[in-house]
Amino acid sequence: MADTIHLPPLPAQPADVAWPTDTWPEGVPGEGVDTQRLEALMDVAFSDPAPERMGETHAFLAVQGGRIVAERYWRDYTAESTFPSWSEAKSITQALIGVLVREGLIDIHAPADVPEWSAADDPRGSITLDMLLRMSSGLKFTEDYVDSGVSDVIEMLFGGGKADVAAYAAALPLEHAPDTFWSYSSGTSNIVARCAARALGVSGDAFRDFMFRELFDPIGMSSPVPKFDEAGTFIGSSFCYCAARDFARFGLLYLRGGIWDGRRILPDGWVDYARTPTPAVPDAEPLGYGAHWWLGMAGPGSFSCNGYEGQYTVLVPDKDLILVRHGKSPLEQKEEVQKWMANVGDCFRH
Repeated sequence: MADTIHLPPLPAQPADVAWPTDTWPEGVPGEGVDTQRLEALMDVAFSDPAPERMGETHAFLAVQGGRIVAERYWRDYTAESTFPSWSEAKSITQALIGVLVREGLIDIHAPADVPEWSAADDPRGSITLDMLLRMSSGLKFTEDYVDSGVSDVIEMLFGGGKADVAAYAAALPLEHAPDTFWSYSSGTSNIVARCAARALGVSGDAFRDFMFRELFDPIGMSSPVPKFDEAGTFIGSSFCYCAARDFARFGLLYLRGGIWDGRRILPDGWVDYARTPTPAVPDAEPLGYGAHWWLGMAGPGSFSCNGYEGQYTVLVPDKDLILVRHGKSPLEQKEEVQKWMANVGDCFRH
């Protein structure tokens, strides 16, 4: 599923470390980790009151070699607290498509199953799930979390489109020819989520059951709270609340190539597909993009689930490292938080 581009190998679970299906193994940072710098960075992030340049950090944990090696929570937050995913949910949606690919129920390179595009002369009919997952569909969509006068994402999630988020997004016209232009769009993720439901022939509670049966339960994620619209579509762009340790479990599934304790959850090559760079990401975008995963936040080869206001699950294969951060950081603080995540990742490089 991946192109011939070089991708760093994904590390195997250490033979002497239990899979965290029930509880997380805990340890200490390995030899060569700059623990003094790591603690200093955490002290800054968890300052109370919160540092103005970063906003509030509510949770942080680092997993290395399959063990939690650092963990901290702000004020009354705990390991049992659930945090908003925002767009981290997009990567969960990508995993659900992977399960369907594994079962032979969906073909990401075939035209997407979108009824609004079914007319023979509709140019949107050539859009595939692959294009949607790589944000290269060409559909018009304004991703702006501040200006409700022009924002499709606000209108879709909280305005006139909230009852049927996929229908709202699917009704939008093409702005570019499919597969020629990259543009980040939460609308495409909700179209993808509805395609998953249509491939299964279920929605609402039955789709939630599928999420837990095929993805969450097998890897020990007990905290997820996925949200659905009135049409029964998982709002796969934005809403799957989880505890920080469960976001780390999701990250570990990808860091281990889609295998969990000997069981293949995601099809062979699916993780490589997620982290293979998509062409035409603008130079102005500081990070690369794969298939519903971001690329490069913690250095070359790293890939991540990124959510609004600083929700991050970052994977660093060459260090067998997962970094999870949740908080409330306004948009103008985004770059500072991402820089902090990169600096934390550097503490583990030697």
